Order: sequence, then structure tokens, then C-alpha cells
Amino acid sequence: MLLWLADQLAQHYKGFGVFNYLTFRFMLSIVTAFALSLWWGPHLIEKLKEMKFGQAIRNDGPQTHLAKTGTPTMGGVLILLTIGVSTLCWSRLDNLYVWIVLGVMVIFGLVGWVDDYRKVVEKNPRGLPSRWKYFWMSVGGIGAAVVLYLTAKTPIETSLIVPFFKGVVIPLGLFYIVLSYFVIVGASNAVNLTDGLDGLAIMPTVMVAGALAIFAYLTGNIKFATYLQIPFVIGAGELIIICGAIIGAGLGFLWFNAYPAQVFMGDVGALSLGAVLGTIAVIVRQEIVLFVMCGVFVMETVSVMLQVASFKLTGKRIFRMAPIHHHFELKGWPETRVVARFWIISFMLVLVGLATLKLR
Repeated sequence: MLLWLADQLAQHYKGFGVFNYLTFRFMLSIVTAFALSLWWGPHLIEKLKEMKFGQAIRNDGPQTHLAKTGTPTMGGVLILLTIGVSTLCWSRLDNLYVWIVLGVMVIFGLVGWVDDYRKVVEKNPRGLPSRWKYFWMSVGGIGAAVVLYLTAKTPIETSLIVPFFKGVVIPLGLFYIVLSYFVIVGASNAVNLTDGLDGLAIMPTVMVAGALAIFAYLTGNIKFATYLQIPFVIGAGELIIICGAIIGAGLGFLWFNAYPAQVFMGDVGALSLGAVLGTIAVIVRQEIVLFVMCGVFVMETVSVMLQVASFKLTGKRIFRMAPIHHHFELKGWPETRVVARFWIISFMLVLVGLATLKLR
């Protein structure tokens, strides 16, 4: 919207031509989302308190968490609103990829909202039944995958790129839809499982979004893509605006979510953010790199899978509690130490992911 206005003004004053630069709009999307978060955040928190949208805390978890009972949840609404507004302000709205990512964000956000609402307001501990939850998540994931497959302009857009190896490109054909589905839905669930401590999920999300912004910018520029020997995807560069909005919204949310948290993200934020990261990775053809950069999310997911499998097969638990961040808490680590160390791990893994741009 604001970009359209700038384009009109540029016809009369050349200075407004600066808005045509992706990098400038990327910075504006960060600042816009961050400023909106700080502006709307206090009002949303107060509204959630008035509506008594407080988080229920499990009695079998770390005892230090009991003090968090009643802290407003569903704060992910703030993240989605600021991402949406910032993206609509600064991105080119004729770009299909922008609308696909926003559509995925809305669908997964609605699924998370219904799940949170049933848990918090209706006091239903099950939330949205699993079969319906995964049905609608599958609708979003498969829908995005099918649209991307049908609108692919070149074979490289539906091929699997193997990092660290020059020229290793695996044509996927229809299996592209299957892979994309698992990446989008898997990333969504992984972020959701990680969202258990103050600030734990949002900062790795911000880091990964920053890295994906670099991949999107380079993938959408034929000169950089050719030089780095990565896929060139027409229009993918515009996704850096959404990545910038995620960074700004994430940092703005962290302002209120940092220990001790004033608000929790809830499923509405975690499910949608994970799905958005997965969708962007699919578009820029970096699914394997996403797996590496999201190592903390993967670790949390694998810990739950191992815990469940071990208990069902042997009757014994591998960890004191899953996801694994609770295991370290029960070992005596303060919550802030767990969060800080997981942030450090995420930062290092993001650097490894970025290294794949040159190590080929």
C-alpha cells in the first residue's frame, strides 16, 4: 500500500525511487513491524487479561512454571497482525509468492487460534481435536505445495538442491508436493513444540528468518544466483519483505515475551510462524538448509518422538521430561540459562546454513 503511494510520488519527485530497492524496503518492514508491536503490544496484553485468556500450567512440569499461571496467551495474534500489516505496506502485491506465504500464515494462524481458544476460554484441555487440527494444517500445507507446483516456471523450482555439492540437483516431479507438505507442516509443529519457555521459540525464529531473507534475496537475483550456483527463482526476492516483517515482529514480541514473560505466543503464533518459515524455504529451494538452521526445533521434536517411542516400547523414559528444554530445567538449569544456550546453538546453526552459499 505504502509502496504503491511511493511509486506514484516517484513520478513527481525522484527521491521516492529509493522505495524500489528491496534492501531499503526490507529495513522498513523490520522497523514497521517492530514499531507496531511496541505500540499495540501493551493494549493487546491488557485486552487478553480482561478477557481472562490466561495460560494453564501443567502440575507435572518444573515447579518454577507454576508462577506463570494466568499469564496471557494467544499473543501470537500480535505477531501475525504486525507481519501482515508490514508486508502489505512494503511488498509488491502482484507477487504470487507473497500471497502464498500470507495465505499459509492465515490458515495455520486460524488453526492455532481455535486450538488456543478452546483450551483457554472453553477450558477444554484437548483444545482442537487432533484429527481436525492436522486436517486443516494439511489443507494449508498441501494447498500451498500444489499452487507452487502448478505455478513453477522452471524445472529447478521443483527440484531438490543438496547443499555442499556442486550440481547435485534431484528432480522431484510430483514428489515435490509431498516434500513441501512435510516441510511446511513439520516446521509448524516443530516451532510449536519449542514454544515452552520465555523467549525460547521466538529468537531462533528471528534468526532463521534473517538467514532466509539472505537466501531469498540471492535466489531472486539472477547475477548472485548464477555466481553462487544456487537456483534462480523469479520473484523470490520479494520474500525478504516478509522475512523482515518476521524479524521486526519477533523482536517486538520478545520485548514482552522475555523472562519473566508478560504474554505467551500460543499455538496461534507458533504454528503459523513455523509454517511460514517452511513455505519460504520451499520457495527458495533450501529445505535441507532449513533443517540444519532449525536444529533447535528439530532437536525438540526428536526428543518428543524418542520419549513417546521409548515409553510405549519399554515403559521407560529417556528424558526426565519432553520436549528436551524441560529435561534441562528438571536437571537444575535456570530457565534463562536454557533459553540463552538454545539461542547460541541456533545462531551457530544459522551460520552453518549460510556457509552452504559458498561451500559448494
